[in-house]
Amino acid sequence: MHDSHNTVSRRTILKGAALAAGFPGIVMAQGTALETKAAKLGFIALTDAAPLFVADEKGFFKKHGMTEVEVAKQSSWGATRDNLVLGSKNAGIDGAHILTPMPYLITTGATTANNVQVPMVILARLNLGGQCISVANEYKDLKVGLDNSNFGKALLAKRLKTGKPVNAAMTFPGGTHDMWMRYWMAAGGVDPNRDINTITVPPPQMVANMKVGSMDTFCVCEPWNLQLIHQKIGYTALTTSELWMNHPEKAFAMRADYVQANPNATKALLKAVMEAQMYCEDPKNRAEVAEICARRRWINAPVEDIVDRMKGDFDYGTGRVEGNSKFQMRYWKDQASYPFQSHDLWFLTENQRWGYLPANLDTKSLIAKVNREDIWRAAAKELGVAAKDIPTSTSRGVEKFFDGKVFDPANPKKYLDSLTIKAMKGASA
Repeated sequence: MHDSHNTVSRRTILKGAALAAGFPGIVMAQGTALETKAAKLGFIALTDAAPLFVADEKGFFKKHGMTEVEVAKQSSWGATRDNLVLGSKNAGIDGAHILTPMPYLITTGATTANNVQVPMVILARLNLGGQCISVANEYKDLKVGLDNSNFGKALLAKRLKTGKPVNAAMTFPGGTHDMWMRYWMAAGGVDPNRDINTITVPPPQMVANMKVGSMDTFCVCEPWNLQLIHQKIGYTALTTSELWMNHPEKAFAMRADYVQANPNATKALLKAVMEAQMYCEDPKNRAEVAEICARRRWINAPVEDIVDRMKGDFDYGTGRVEGNSKFQMRYWKDQASYPFQSHDLWFLTENQRWGYLPANLDTKSLIAKVNREDIWRAAAKELGVAAKDIPTSTSRGVEKFFDGKVFDPANPKKYLDSLTIKAMKGASA
């Protein structure tokens, strides 16, 4: 307390001296003292949470003065949501490694108990790509890939033969994995609301559930796709960057009240995460990052289930093998960390497409509230990030998908109209 009091006093004296010297234009910068050194952050056992693990293990949080950061494992995305709603004052969490749409679903109350609205803030994107869609070995002979038309027919045949629904698993309704699974299915003419059953399974439980036949396909991050192959239960149909090259994936988000009360501490957390993202991106650190991820307190999985894909080497389990794949996860390269508002708009548009959010939602004002790319820019500047690595626009521009569809952030309605299969609120389901 004593030091910060002295800092404030010195600032006041300097400001007074400047005014007395006849320089009324000089206004001292706002205080940079941290309002708190504490934050409780949640994560799910996935390799795209690596920046949080690395920020903790390599001392980046401490380097930026955040000496009391707790990074706590969450059992599911539902638990992450519930703990964010509680907040750390009520034994919950202040922020998290999170599926990009979730801060919007929590802010609007679309996904919370009793539709409680808890304002959230997205501070950074944690990664691009790096998720996979896996298929059970029951369909090994189909060698399912981007084209799922034969797989769709096989699922229909199975449904008719058994009289039971066929299941596609994702990790959270309206989340990224739900969006990738639905996009892929619908592009192949499979209606994810009518032809299959989408079920929610926490990431670490995917492999065990497929082993007992609970689902025919799932979408999740690593290490669960490679573990599935190692356990000879299924194979990788595609990596999600094959659907949409370098798509946005997880975000680093905080409760808005934490950000409001602790602007300097928030920026310090963000800078630590950004430095960790740079560390994770460096190819020479990838083996070490995989080893960190494998530790019990983080993912708690064998390092051999993690290291290959962390390095960008993909054995799909079908005979297809790619070294240093262009579809590998990005933590920093290709502006991976910057939270483009245009990407948030795509997720909101897809959530409207599938009826999770109302068609008349004011997406523009919602994004302006939730997406705080301005804090990212300030943090990047303070970190000395090269100007070429700081986007000049909040939009990455027109995005193209594997099936030829185009998303122009300036005209989301045109994109929605171009999609054949959808189940919008107010439309016939």
